[in-house]
Amino acid sequence: MTPIGNQPVVFGVDSAPQDAALAWATDEAARRQVPLHLVHAVLPAAHHVHGVVETAHHKELRQLGDELLDKAVVRVRERRPGLDVATFITEAVPAQALVSRSTQAGLVVLGSRRLGRLAEMLSAYSTTVPVSAHAACPVAVVPEGEYGVEEPSYLVVGMDGSAAAGLALDHALTAAASRGAEVRAVWAWQRPLLGFLDERAAVVDLRGQLAAATAGPAAAHPDVPLSRELRRGHPVDVLADAAKDALAVVVGRRGREGFTGMRLGSVPHGLLHRAGCPVITVPSSADETARHGGS
Repeated sequence: MTPIGNQPVVFGVDSAPQDAALAWATDEAARRQVPLHLVHAVLPAAHHVHGVVETAHHKELRQLGDELLDKAVVRVRERRPGLDVATFITEAVPAQALVSRSTQAGLVVLGSRRLGRLAEMLSAYSTTVPVSAHAACPVAVVPEGEYGVEEPSYLVVGMDGSAAAGLALDHALTAAASRGAEVRAVWAWQRPLLGFLDERAAVVDLRGQLAAATAGPAAAHPDVPLSRELRRGHPVDVLADAAKDALAVVVGRRGREGFTGMRLGSVPHGLLHRAGCPVITVPSSADETARHGGS
């Protein structure tokens, strides 16, 4: 297994426009001082028409994949001439290929195709949700187009008191340290639909929970400015709004079995459709334990 300190950044090369995502992945690999692995998956022949036509079409797809990888390498070397970059083409469903690569990676980066939910479920080329839900390492989904970044720069992390949110906060603090950025820990809350709520007491209690949840990671990263915000509203709306001028929004993954969307969780799933900045999903501690052989 690749030493954990030198695990590559993996980028999924697609035929759709993804210049912003490739640039983001290139800069991240350079920042980490690790190789960048460019991966393109061609659907197995069983997914295509049978017979002679199948063979010709499959060869065309592999040739297209080689061309896409070559073009990506050129862009990477133009941006970061000294970066160690390698290419891989494989026959697999794209999401499966990237999840497999994630066991040896420090980060997987994807461009966002912004598929609708139905297309996302049915398309064999859909990657953002299944890879974010099942990857063994954090996954960054980077939208195409321009998005504003406020100065001083910051990352937003979603907090809810869970262990998954704690791992997301640790990732956000580490990422912020390498960028000279600050972190905003945001806890979204909603009034219950039924029953009485002493709102003032609830706010005091939640602020206490937020302070307790951030204390340990903050102490481990004393040089990173950390602010704590309690906002009322649906978590997806709150985090998307808080991150509208952020470098990225970081959220934890539930890590439980079941349908892909359930495994990912409604908040990261919603942010993949709503957020205007990169969305980084961090796997649970259970996923990390499995990744490193239960050690």
